[in-house]
Amino acid sequence: MIAQDSISTLPRVADAPIERDFGDWVHLFAFGAIGWPWLAKSLYGGRKADKAALLKRLCLPCDALPNLGSWKADTGLLNLIVDVIGEQQPQTVVELGSGASTLVAARALALAGHGGRLVSYDHHADFVASTMSWLKDHGVEADVRAAPLASASGRWDDLWYDLTSVPESIDLLLIDGPPWAVNPFIRGKADCLFDRMAPGGIVILDDAARPGERLVARRWREDWPAAQWDYLGGIKGTLMGRWP
Repeated sequence: MIAQDSISTLPRVADAPIERDFGDWVHLFAFGAIGWPWLAKSLYGGRKADKAALLKRLCLPCDALPNLGSWKADTGLLNLIVDVIGEQQPQTVVELGSGASTLVAARALALAGHGGRLVSYDHHADFVASTMSWLKDHGVEADVRAAPLASASGRWDDLWYDLTSVPESIDLLLIDGPPWAVNPFIRGKADCLFDRMAPGGIVILDDAARPGERLVARRWREDWPAAQWDYLGGIKGTLMGRWP
C-alpha cells in the first residue's frame, strides 16, 4: 500500500526544476489568484461515509485508499469511474496521472470481468513503483508507466508526458494530470490522444471547475464538435466527452 504519510497535500510538479521566465511566473500566479476558491474547495475529498461505501462497492478493505482531496481524486469522481466502467465495459482504459483512481479503475475492471485493461501514466518514476506495489498488495493489476514531462509543441505549447506505447484504440480516457502548477492549461494537451478514441469512447477530465480547465473545455468543444460534452459538476468539477 502507498503509505498515507507519503502522499502530500500539494502535488509534486516535477523531479527536475522547470525553467520559467518572468512571463511564465506572472501567468501562473495570476491563475492561482483567480482560481484559489476552486483550489481551496478541492481540499475536500468527500464524506467518510461515501468513501466507505465506495470501498464496500469495490470489495476492498476500509484502509485501501489514502485520505482523498487536494490533488487526489474525490469520491464523486471515483464513483463515476466505477459507474462508467460497469456500464460501458471498456476494453482499454488510459489514465493520465496515477493514484487513487488507478486502484479504483483497475479494481472496477477486474469486477466487470470482461478482460479490460488499464494503462496508467505518471511523471514520477518512484510514485509509479510504489503504485504498482500498492496495487499488488490488493491483488489488482494495471500497466503503470513512468512518463516524465518533456518539451512539447502545438497549440498547448509547454511540457507534456513523454508517452510510450500508447494503445491505438482507447475506450475510456481519464485525465487527472499533470498538475496545474506546471501550467494552468497543461491538460489541454491530452487532446493529442483524441484521434485514438474508439466509437462510443468516453473522456473524463477532473478539476474541470478551475479557470484553466474551463478554457481547455471550451477549446475542446470547438475543436471536437462531434463529441457530446457535458459538465457534470461535483466537488472539483468533472467534464465528460462521449465520442460518436
